[in-house]
Amino acid sequence: MQVHKFGGASIKDAAAVQNLAKIVMGFPKKEVLIVVSAMGKITNALEQVVNSYTSQNDQAAQELTTIKLWHLNIIEELDISDRVLLDQVNDVCIEAEWLLEDEPQDDYDYIYDQIVAIGELLSSLIVHHYLSRKGAVTTWIDARDVVKCDDRYREGQVDLDKTSEICAQDLMPRMQTSLIVTQGFIGGTSENNSITLGREGSDYSAALFAYGLDASILTVWKDVPGIMTCDPALFEDATLIPQISYQEALEMTYYGAKVIHPKTIKPLHTKGIILRVRSFQDWASRGTEVANFEDLTYPRIKVLRSNLVAIKITTRDYSFVVEDHLKEIFSLLVQHQIKLALMKNLAVSFTMVVQTDAERVLSLRQALSNSFDVGEQIDVDLLTLRHYEEQDLRAVWAENNVLLEERSPSTAQFVIGHS
Repeated sequence: MQVHKFGGASIKDAAAVQNLAKIVMGFPKKEVLIVVSAMGKITNALEQVVNSYTSQNDQAAQELTTIKLWHLNIIEELDISDRVLLDQVNDVCIEAEWLLEDEPQDDYDYIYDQIVAIGELLSSLIVHHYLSRKGAVTTWIDARDVVKCDDRYREGQVDLDKTSEICAQDLMPRMQTSLIVTQGFIGGTSENNSITLGREGSDYSAALFAYGLDASILTVWKDVPGIMTCDPALFEDATLIPQISYQEALEMTYYGAKVIHPKTIKPLHTKGIILRVRSFQDWASRGTEVANFEDLTYPRIKVLRSNLVAIKITTRDYSFVVEDHLKEIFSLLVQHQIKLALMKNLAVSFTMVVQTDAERVLSLRQALSNSFDVGEQIDVDLLTLRHYEEQDLRAVWAENNVLLEERSPSTAQFVIGHS
């Protein structure tokens, strides 16, 4: 049993879908499930639809139409334009079109998930029909019927037992006679609403399917050779790491490495499922294998996260920051669904670096201001070094405006400002 996940870059246009098909045609004819993301930058475009709709700037309907026409153009280029597929595309888009006809009344996160989920549904239909056109026996599955979540929109919490039960009872029998094509990033609630699993969550989806199917291997196809020592788009000294343990991969994703979604590793580790990260541009390369390796030696690993916000919280009466203060702070973080990237506790202040989400951060600051003095610095970077040497640390201080440093024997983190 194998699961393969293809991200947006691997299906960004008609030529990319054709390349995917060449890869897939080399797979076994059964016991294979294919998970796809939205095509190219479609998720970003759908997010713009959400923002236009919720801000009532009258552009949302036209933006959605543009996205629909873009997919129809891909369908024409792939020569798979038939009534069945065109009806399916219309069915996917129609509920969002109806939603946009009314004034926005629902919660932003709910609206986001109902609209943004369209991207994966459209891409998976296109991939399914193109593979069928090329001679593969495929079955299209709606992930919302399999990946069952609570109603925490934009950050759906998965019912792993229920999802695994559906995988075993529904998917496994179908996989004996055909390839399965489904979506990443999305799931369904008990009320049959669309829900997303967090930005870039398709890797996590693939891991959930692998877990539920007791797969032996999950292969994630990327536009890089595998897991690298740093992002090759940002650093010239990036090199491939051929083997990496679950633990090290988990550390890298925790600190912000983008090659794998942070939640991907846990379900794989639980069942000992091997993760392979390979390049869809270089099929001959084996890429990186993530498994239960021990006693591996790693080179220095760099992870850079940009466009973060540093928030400094200070007690008003110069009392020490103690457990009650921290309880209030963390309760507000949970309430506003904001994730910490780094924190540092000093005598009368608490500094935290968080992901940028303008609406949520503003709401958090207002809530914190009821009890504390609150300051912020926007657009900061967080540089993490794993397996560093002292000379690496000196170089960071010499070359950057370091605002804050946190260090352990294996990991050093630097908050870097730009002003």
